[in-house]
Amino acid sequence: MQPLNSLTSMLKLILKTLILSLLAVAFVLSPLQLPAQTTNKAPAAKPAAVEKPAAKKSRSIPFSGTIIAIDKSAKTIKVDKRLLQVTSETKIVKADKPAMLENGAVGDYVTGSYQKADDGRLLAHSIYFGGKTKTTTDSKKN
Repeated sequence: MQPLNSLTSMLKLILKTLILSLLAVAFVLSPLQLPAQTTNKAPAAKPAAVEKPAAKKSRSIPFSGTIIAIDKSAKTIKVDKRLLQVTSETKIVKADKPAMLENGAVGDYVTGSYQKADDGRLLAHSIYFGGKTKTTTDSKKN
């Protein structure tokens, strides 16, 4: 039985040596991977976040005044010194009812709002021929 005990003790010794050798190799090679995982690099640029503000809509700017000119073919309306471009999204109202550009006339009082486009044009957001009338909730406040 003596040879069997020495053989198992010899195998245990070889196994321990093998495991310790593998751990030592793993420990030595692990710092080589650290430079690839460091966070000292500059943060990556987010192109989507940089481009979004340029596409962001500007705030609506109110206007009021007298219609100086209406160009139905160019779809523009000149109110005092402003030349407003009418688009398919422009809300046009006259006497609290939906209207069209043709319902306005030179000399009429008009109110509304517009937004400045990137190219400098003034895009009409809303146009109220005759001015925006007070609603029943507005008259109750006064």
